[in-house]
Amino acid sequence: MAPGLDFSDWGAMETRKGTPVVVKMENPNYSVVEIEDPDAAFRPVEKSRGKNAKQVRWVLLLKAHRAVGCVAWIATLFWALLGTIKKRLIFRQDVDMASEKLGKGKLLFTVIKAFLVTSLTILAFEIIAYFNGWHYFQNPSLHIPRTSEIQGLFHLVYVTWLWFRADYIAPLIQALSKFCVALFLIQSADRMVLCLGCFWIKYKKIKPRIEGNPFKSNDVEGSGYDYPMVLVQIPMCNEREVYEQSISAVCQLDWPKDRLLIQVLDDSDDESIQCLIKAEVATWNQRGINIIYRHRLIRSGYKAGNLKSAMSCEYVWAYEFVAIFDADFQPNPDFLKQTVPHFKDNPELGLVQARWTFVNKDENLLTRLQNINLCFHFEVEQQVNSVFLNFFGFNGTAGVWRIRALEESGGWLERTTVEDMDIAVRAHLNGWKFIFLNDVKVLCEVPESYEAYRKQQHRWHSGPMHLFRLCLPAIITSKIAIWKKANLILLFFLLRKLILPFYSFTLFCIILPLTMFVPEAELPVWVICYVPVFMSFLNILPAPKSFPFIVPYLLFENTMSVTKFNAMVSGLFKLGSSYEWVVTKKAGRSSESDLLAAAERESKTTNQLQIQRGASESELTELNRLKAAPVPVKRVNKIYRKELTLAFLLLTASVRSLLSAQGVHFYFLLFQGVTFLLVGLDLIGEQMS
Repeated sequence: MAPGLDFSDWGAMETRKGTPVVVKMENPNYSVVEIEDPDAAFRPVEKSRGKNAKQVRWVLLLKAHRAVGCVAWIATLFWALLGTIKKRLIFRQDVDMASEKLGKGKLLFTVIKAFLVTSLTILAFEIIAYFNGWHYFQNPSLHIPRTSEIQGLFHLVYVTWLWFRADYIAPLIQALSKFCVALFLIQSADRMVLCLGCFWIKYKKIKPRIEGNPFKSNDVEGSGYDYPMVLVQIPMCNEREVYEQSISAVCQLDWPKDRLLIQVLDDSDDESIQCLIKAEVATWNQRGINIIYRHRLIRSGYKAGNLKSAMSCEYVWAYEFVAIFDADFQPNPDFLKQTVPHFKDNPELGLVQARWTFVNKDENLLTRLQNINLCFHFEVEQQVNSVFLNFFGFNGTAGVWRIRALEESGGWLERTTVEDMDIAVRAHLNGWKFIFLNDVKVLCEVPESYEAYRKQQHRWHSGPMHLFRLCLPAIITSKIAIWKKANLILLFFLLRKLILPFYSFTLFCIILPLTMFVPEAELPVWVICYVPVFMSFLNILPAPKSFPFIVPYLLFENTMSVTKFNAMVSGLFKLGSSYEWVVTKKAGRSSESDLLAAAERESKTTNQLQIQRGASESELTELNRLKAAPVPVKRVNKIYRKELTLAFLLLTASVRSLLSAQGVHFYFLLFQGVTFLLVGLDLIGEQMS
């Protein structure tokens, strides 16, 4: 029965003004409103007023409706996931198994499978023991039953397992976990120092600045401008989707035409793409742009070989600087005027690097998570290292080199797949300084599919370890300061390129699920929850709009540790995949300004093809046919076996954590297992609305 509420004393609290009006409606969605004067309806509601029974009931019903809706949404997602598992794993519809080209990749998969089989066996033992009332694992100090307490053969086997686990397995896992936790804390401290350095740069407003007019001539008359000779290189290989917008953006750079030369370095093995790129170069050449097309007959050395071949041309000696842009990069017209002036009156400066910005960062969940990582890389790592060390890894594109710095450092070498990092390290050892411009941004793309992203990350993590093997003797014997050698070896290579993927994979993908079956070696909550969340928070600071994705980001980074660990091992031990180069697939995304500029150029050059010199009607027809969009190919999803196996391993460990009532461990393992499952089923790169 509803409690009796007496409202008679309310009227005595204050003198009434105006004519009271009481509005009553039968619809229970509306409450009773009392209006005393024209302004009363707009006054703030007194929180001290009570609610009647109907209001409370409907509020509870509304909350229950929301809760049911949330549960229904989760159930729908779970049902859709089950449907996808059934479609892709059981019936194999529109899927293809990701190939393991190398024996070491299969070896890692075999090791993970062995862990999974062992975990399932132990879980079966634990479940049977749980229902038999043998709750020894819930006791903080493990109690091993005496011989007189043995209840049968199975009980004897289980007790023997407990004894073997406590005396032999737990100490090994504890030692390895302590080692990984120590590495984890060291790497976290490095991240915190980098963030503090970034905060200091922001607070002090430290950044490279251009003083005066750097192009003003120093002649007697003082009326001219002196622009240095700049060479621009666009290396590409089978870039059908992006070649046109990249060439267009570079050809519109604001620089005197007689002081600029553009090289389009095409390594395509598809003749149709070669014809398209040649036609695009010819079009801009007829508009007065100093641009040439180069194609190698012997395509060795990947990108490094392409750049090395272009730098060997006789006319390059006349140029002082070289700017490099990959095929999907679209610099602004003022790029050279914002970068080249920094070289003036700074003879020790060898490289000016600009920041990347991404046209497709909001395309799907995968691109959003990549944007978080790359924003931290540029905003924090590159900027801090530039300001305090004058050294960082060249990003391979969107940068301007002093040609003399390249030549004195040995030029482009074909010995690794990270030729950009290679030339940066050698230039640093020769005493050249670098500058990073955080406010100069160049538009580009990030991979939109997990397959492309996985191959890119494999190259980015195997190449540095391969390079470390090659450069270590040169670093030790170089004449640079000892602290610079320590920074290169301990921080640049070991901590950020080797230790990070090692502890991330070992700690969160191997040790953590194993500790569920060996509770004596259980990891503390702060290792699996508090510190990782805090570090993820720091990583997301440069991309504040990505805060809603902090949990998926943390889980996905742990998931990617499998690929990074495998790549790191292949590069460190010089396996076959350490020299594997796969061109990252592009989608050809354009920003709104790019589309408007393209439309304007199209309207101005409607009759351009009709006046091309030497172009017959049949040639124009063939060119239009080649430019026609290719027939879209139905997307075939990949099945990634290592990720799927780890998903089942983590989900098995989460079931084990339920038996010992470990709440935080259960949720972490469950969510991490689901993330591995999504990645293994190639769902992480699906389109977002």
